[in-house]
Amino acid sequence: MLIDLTDQPIDVAAALQAVQADGAGAVNAFIGTIRNQSTGRRVVRLHYEAYDAMALHQLRRVAEQAQEKWPMLQEVAVVHRKGTLEIGDVAVVVAVSTPHRAESFAACQYIIDTLKQVVPIWKKEEYEDGTVWVAAHP
Repeated sequence: MLIDLTDQPIDVAAALQAVQADGAGAVNAFIGTIRNQSTGRRVVRLHYEAYDAMALHQLRRVAEQAQEKWPMLQEVAVVHRKGTLEIGDVAVVVAVSTPHRAESFAACQYIIDTLKQVVPIWKKEEYEDGTVWVAAHP
């Protein structure tokens, strides 16, 4: 299991490599990137802040919950970025491997949706005309 919170660019290839398993017939990944608009406003950049120790604990807990829900889940990688991110930067990678695709899709979606609800990582959107802290949502 790869769980990380970093202020450095995320190595997507390393996250995918971390979930490789001989019994895996499916690898699924969600790669969240910074877009240039939100709610009709032009986004300039994002800022992520985290309560690091608790965020890492909760990321691991969410991954473990996914393994309980999908016992066939072989490997999990969750890497979230913090700090200032520019348009196009990768903010989060969730990758999983399972023997079959259905569980892979379901587990990946569960992890990203759940982490947005329970992990203490906060996002501030910076617009051309100001900033707003954004509530987490799936």
